[in-house]
Amino acid sequence: MRKTVISFVLTALFYALCLPVWAQQPKKFWRIGYQGAGSPDENEEAFRQGLRELGYVEGQNIVIEWRFAEGKVDQVPRNAAELVRLKVDVIVTGGGGDTRAAKAATSTIPIVMTNDNDPVGTGFIASLARPGGNITGLTSLSVELRGKLLELLKETLPRLSHVVALQGPGNQSSAVTLKETEVVARSLGLKLQSHVVKERDDLNRAFEAISKARTGALMVVGGLFATAHRKPTVEFAAKSRLPAIYYRREFVEDGGLMSYDANRNDLARRAAVFVDKILKGAKPADLPVEQPIKFEFIINLKAAKQIGLTIPPNVLVRADKVIK
Repeated sequence: MRKTVISFVLTALFYALCLPVWAQQPKKFWRIGYQGAGSPDENEEAFRQGLRELGYVEGQNIVIEWRFAEGKVDQVPRNAAELVRLKVDVIVTGGGGDTRAAKAATSTIPIVMTNDNDPVGTGFIASLARPGGNITGLTSLSVELRGKLLELLKETLPRLSHVVALQGPGNQSSAVTLKETEVVARSLGLKLQSHVVKERDDLNRAFEAISKARTGALMVVGGLFATAHRKPTVEFAAKSRLPAIYYRREFVEDGGLMSYDANRNDLARRAAVFVDKILKGAKPADLPVEQPIKFEFIINLKAAKQIGLTIPPNVLVRADKVIK
């Protein structure tokens, strides 16, 4: 009995001494890397909100390493390499250029795309259902939306016959994408001409060619360079009195005429779900890439007035947002 009492007292003493030490052990902090090719915007707050809804709060159980290239193409791979050196638990990418850089920097750290327009065509994943490798997330379906951009231009300008598309450097699926877009264009009675821009000189040459041609409208369909230089593009369209539709809302917020795109705030919020699953042990290869469920059509009436264009009522009524 005496031995039992002594054993009990020693055990109690052991726990009394150890509990304060255990209480001082630091909580598990997950380290998330987030890289964007542009500047911080509301997409990042949407991603934060998605994390909060799942119980993740900066400074409490997660640390987010934010890295933005501010439109500097050369900075994108450097940001990816830095996140890898920091040994983050997962890398979240804000666009195709970021995903490409992250993929080149690591084959082991999980990568979550917030919005990539063609992850299969670029070779990031094997398929939407079975991504394989270390990349998963969401696609913005920007390639598939090109036909919708043409349809909106034709509805806005019923007599339209010639459209010029500005796009970024191609990938292995570009030829197929262009053919599919041309099929849509022909079905709408449109002649489609494409200019690839990856440097400022390319953009200037495209502007010069568009000015000389009998172009009826402009369609900007993607690429980091186009996004980084959206203001010169918007200014050119306004100066040329050229109706233009864009693949990102930022162009319209900078004075462009119209944009139609997946709701990128919703995509960023949903990316948090992928991060949560990965932190809980899921493998990116086993998480199917998801598609957008919300889209947004934005019209800038100031821009329309500047080029002397009246937006038809049947088009105006479909806008999710109208800038007056």
